[in-house]
Amino acid sequence: MKSFGLTASTLVALLTSRASGAVGPDCASGPLKSNKICDVTASPPERAAALVAAMQQQEKLDNLVSKAKGVSRLGLPAYNWWGEALHGVARAPGITFSSPFNSATSFPMPILMSAAFDDDLIFKVATIISTEARAFGNGGKAPVDFWTPNINPYKDPRWGRGSETPGEDALRLKGYTKHLLAGLEGNGTQRRIIATCKHYAGNDLEKWGNVDRHNFDAKITTQDLAEYYLQPFQQCARDSKVGSFMCSYNSVNGVPACADKYLLQTVLREHWGWTDDNNYITSDCDAVADVSANHHYAKSNAEGTALTFNAGMDTSCEYSGSSDIPGAWKSGQLTITTVDRALKRLYEGLVRAGYFDGAKAQYANLGASDVNTPGAQKLAQQAASDGIVMLKNDKTLPLPLKSGSKVAMIGFWADDSSKLKGGYSGLSPFLHSPVYAAKQLGMTVATASGPILQGSSASDTWSTAALDAAKKSDYILYFGGLDTSAAAEGSDRTSLDWPAAQITLINKLAGLGKPLVVVQMGDMVDNSPILSLKGVNSILWASWPGQDGGPAVMDIITGTKSVAGRLPITQYPSNYTKLAMTDMNLRASGSNPGRTYRWFPSPIQAFGFGLHYVPFTAAFSKSAPATISIQSVLDACKEDYDDVCAVSSLPVTVTNGGNRTSDFVALAFIKGQNGPKPYPLKTLISYARLRDIAGGQTKEGQLPLTLGALARHDENGNTVVYPGEYDVMLDEPVQATMKLTLTGTAVTLDKWPAPPK
Repeated sequence: MKSFGLTASTLVALLTSRASGAVGPDCASGPLKSNKICDVTASPPERAAALVAAMQQQEKLDNLVSKAKGVSRLGLPAYNWWGEALHGVARAPGITFSSPFNSATSFPMPILMSAAFDDDLIFKVATIISTEARAFGNGGKAPVDFWTPNINPYKDPRWGRGSETPGEDALRLKGYTKHLLAGLEGNGTQRRIIATCKHYAGNDLEKWGNVDRHNFDAKITTQDLAEYYLQPFQQCARDSKVGSFMCSYNSVNGVPACADKYLLQTVLREHWGWTDDNNYITSDCDAVADVSANHHYAKSNAEGTALTFNAGMDTSCEYSGSSDIPGAWKSGQLTITTVDRALKRLYEGLVRAGYFDGAKAQYANLGASDVNTPGAQKLAQQAASDGIVMLKNDKTLPLPLKSGSKVAMIGFWADDSSKLKGGYSGLSPFLHSPVYAAKQLGMTVATASGPILQGSSASDTWSTAALDAAKKSDYILYFGGLDTSAAAEGSDRTSLDWPAAQITLINKLAGLGKPLVVVQMGDMVDNSPILSLKGVNSILWASWPGQDGGPAVMDIITGTKSVAGRLPITQYPSNYTKLAMTDMNLRASGSNPGRTYRWFPSPIQAFGFGLHYVPFTAAFSKSAPATISIQSVLDACKEDYDDVCAVSSLPVTVTNGGNRTSDFVALAFIKGQNGPKPYPLKTLISYARLRDIAGGQTKEGQLPLTLGALARHDENGNTVVYPGEYDVMLDEPVQATMKLTLTGTAVTLDKWPAPPK
């Protein structure tokens, strides 16, 4: 989505504009009451078709953009399709925060929630988000469409929007997405809200040199496209049957994504069968203009507009104007057949969400009392503490803090609650900082702020206060790292280093010889300077932890909760920035050292890494399968798609050798020399979070497996499971290894559609 290039006043007006008629038209006594759109006994396609048939030509064209005018003649209200709910109901042109909907629960950013590696948690979070979102809609403060989630793989650590995603691994992305969508849309006869998978596809660059997301042409091999970049979108379309998609700003192999018939029609609708509910595709905001203005794929905006709708896009997201729908229509390139197809998809989506059903809608009873409930507040804090990752500890943590303990809390976000939320946020009911949490616990707190992105030559206005606070305290907690000024939508990072001024300050604090805990916020950085610094006793990564981020962090520091999060991304060395962001290749070649943990061999700290307060021993159970017959699995499978056929799960045992209760995330990886070269270093094939393992207890867990998780992709993008011997590894670093033999012959589980030549 685009959030720059506007004047401040224009942007504020857009973000605070009232959502008109979000509860739908009057089907009881209004002009539409005799139209089949209001007949709850008719099928959704019939209802949508009846509404579209009643529209006049200009009325149809007026409703092909995100800020649809509606049809006053028919009693169809204006409707702004643009809602946002990345980690809670957020500001958007279609959303209003006003009484009694003054706030919404703000969960952690997705990257931190993903670090919990608990899909049940994600489902619960999504259910609360969509419940609040629908309540906003019922109250006339929002649409029933929300353009979330962002599931582009986080393949480059510099990407400004990586924190919006579940991370870098395809399997983790798919698991997160599956459970998130189930929670967002619900499992009823109607959708609680309409979710949108974005940004389709190859969108993971904001600005690198002279290239930005509006003119970037992502050169992606068919193998990488099918194996990695499109895997989470396959989950959305084929398996979860999400309500809508958003096509991205960039081009893919020379064709703007919103004008790409191969992506929108051949792959999305035909290969993945995303047609059951007549689902719709929106452009990213102002992306239609990019087709001609930035990609130069069309000679005029009118031609570019026609290309997008003809390719399968159904509505153009716009601020004040992007497409040229009148010009496309006048030229004859945009036909009534295409217009009607788009409108039927759009309004059928609203039918399936109960928009036209008034009090009869399945979720019509949701209201202001369903927002910011005590349960939602509790889950927001849990989601933060569950995701926090411990990267270093010399047994200093947890700290023996209690009421009256003297604690220095230093750094730019120690007492600044505005730093907690991250991007795409709404108005939270409260924002509780670490200092707030410490004071609630009765600690004696000395606070001092600190630098954020300042370099080594910056004027030092913070060290004196910081050192003074530290010297009169028994413990030092440093809250640093990055905030959204380092990278965000519209801007990527150019460095993976800690800001130099922060490293200087940390060194000064470390020299005092007192217990020092560093809590890093924001995107991942190269922690080498403080991992090797003896005076830094412990390091936690807390990303953007949401409305109760302060209490969540203090729960971990004090040991009220045991830390168990795992990195959902690779911690790269700072020299990784030598690789061009525009290089989309995953496998190492030339100057490309490889992307993600599957292909990059020398991380600072690896994907899946995370320390605990207790020693855990993890092993495969003796009953774990040593041999799997590919053909036997297929013969017994009743799934529609072979790659989701279940294989015997991997039983694991986990023993807590400590004296406190803790969760443990079990991660299973596979490697082998079967199929096409080069071979991945390893690949995640399953994960599960085993909860509440008491000290001295051994708990068994089951790691589910599918044939698709064991398969690879060939150069043509086909999903193929190859027979042979493999090593299956448990945990990061590896604690246990077992041999697994797949018997039979190589089988193509999914034949990828060939791209146009």
